[in-house]
Amino acid sequence: MRTILNIIWLVLAGFWLAILYTLAGMIVCIFIVTIPWGLQAFKLASFSLWPFGRTLVKKPGAGAASVLGNVIWLVFAGWWLAIGHLVTALAQAITIIGLPLAAANVKLIPVALWPFGREIVRTADVTSALASHREGQVEIVSIDAALPSRTEPTAIDPPTERQRHIEP
Repeated sequence: MRTILNIIWLVLAGFWLAILYTLAGMIVCIFIVTIPWGLQAFKLASFSLWPFGRTLVKKPGAGAASVLGNVIWLVFAGWWLAIGHLVTALAQAITIIGLPLAAANVKLIPVALWPFGREIVRTADVTSALASHREGQVEIVSIDAALPSRTEPTAIDPPTERQRHIEP
């Protein structure tokens, strides 16, 4: 069913949205300082091309830079993109066939408003992660435990107490 909806979406809206988002990303990437916003436009192009079966989740490491990027995005682009998706969703919701497409357009509104600090993942990955979390099967592993231990010092390691007292 997702594939059929994605094909209908691609023909009726996704192709043109992806082209426009890609074009906007290429224009924004002309200036070096605006490349992060161009990358967000490319992310929107990818998501708008094939939205069914994928969703957005917040990145756990997103911080102050994401907030600042989102505020700038909202002022210059986000509000009119969100309005465009909302108007398109209302127009698509007039017909029964357009209802799932309208839902996909509504799904694009949050990322059109605040693209920084979010990533696109498969819906199945989110569903299985939530199910595992609810069943208590998720095991939290420290990143330090996964790294191999070093036995020999490297060039960037600070000298040990013994090495400090040895004179050449």
